[in-house]
Amino acid sequence: MTTNASPSASSASPPFSGSCLTLTTPADILAAVPYLVGFHPSDSLVIIGLDRGQAKMVVRWGLPLPPDALAPLPPLLDREGVTQVVIIGYGAGDVVTPVVDEARLLAAKAEVHVGEALRAHEGRYWSYVCDLPACCPAEGTPYDPSTSQIAAEATVRGLVALPDREALERTVAPVTGPVRMAMRRATADAIAELRSRLAAAGADLDAFARHYVAEGLARVRSALTTHAEGGRLRDEEAARLGLDLAITRVRDEAWTLMRDSHASLWKDLTRRLEPRFIPPAASLLAMAAWRAGNSVQATIALERALTIDPAYSMANLLMHAVQNLLSPAIMRDRMPTPAELDAAMGRAHAGWLLPLVNLLDEEDPTVPLE
Repeated sequence: MTTNASPSASSASPPFSGSCLTLTTPADILAAVPYLVGFHPSDSLVIIGLDRGQAKMVVRWGLPLPPDALAPLPPLLDREGVTQVVIIGYGAGDVVTPVVDEARLLAAKAEVHVGEALRAHEGRYWSYVCDLPACCPAEGTPYDPSTSQIAAEATVRGLVALPDREALERTVAPVTGPVRMAMRRATADAIAELRSRLAAAGADLDAFARHYVAEGLARVRSALTTHAEGGRLRDEEAARLGLDLAITRVRDEAWTLMRDSHASLWKDLTRRLEPRFIPPAASLLAMAAWRAGNSVQATIALERALTIDPAYSMANLLMHAVQNLLSPAIMRDRMPTPAELDAAMGRAHAGWLLPLVNLLDEEDPTVPLE
């Protein structure tokens, strides 16, 4: 389980899951961390939980920590069956040392052995559990993670450690240039078409809502099939689906059908949709990423959603889960089926369209075209 967030943390599976990490030296530990969290951390606290030499979980927090940020750690260690932890703080000593001390104390209270505790800063590391000058000099020990066998193994496995968290954020950044211009045109056309259909429906909006929601459910399923087969939605398809997902029942269809492989669709839409239509797609991306073990991407996607709409309920629900180090299994095992959603929500009616209609009149902040 790999966790990441700033300033809190989230849950997933480590990329080395199923194999033993031979972390024989502090340099090996420091070489492994970037591949475990997905980027080279700075100003961070990272905790690796192991059992019989196998990585069971990895947690990262951005520093400095808010009060009680480490409170969910002991239950997590217990749930994941962790018997030993390695603690690494990245940054200056006055920031890192207090949080490493707190993490060591919490591990001890949970009866989990601290195998190593390190501080890394500007190409050197220091150990908090070794005070022998011969191996842990006061001035620190130089290290180069790129020369470790761990880094070589990760590269062979196809794992990537991006330079920093900002590089990960750019992987879900809005598209620009001609692609953005094309999506703006497609979105404007989709909005104009919907407005025309609403006007033609007249007073019979309940019947129109039932028809429109049925179309949206079909478009969700078609989009999932397209991506599962290696395809990509055309601009007009993506724009229509962006409108559809503003309707809770349509969005929940995608949530109910969630598979780890669906992340590519929601990532594509998070990048391509106009900002006001992003929160549902970004939240679905977060759910898919969290389930698949990519909690870094999950957290970044939720930040995208909540920056646009701080009150978006699905994003807030998922953010609470990842910040409290909850397992994605708690949602995976409790998701209703589409039939159960229909039974619970009843027939579609005009009120279901209100969130979408409200978005039609909003203006998006300018997204660069180049």
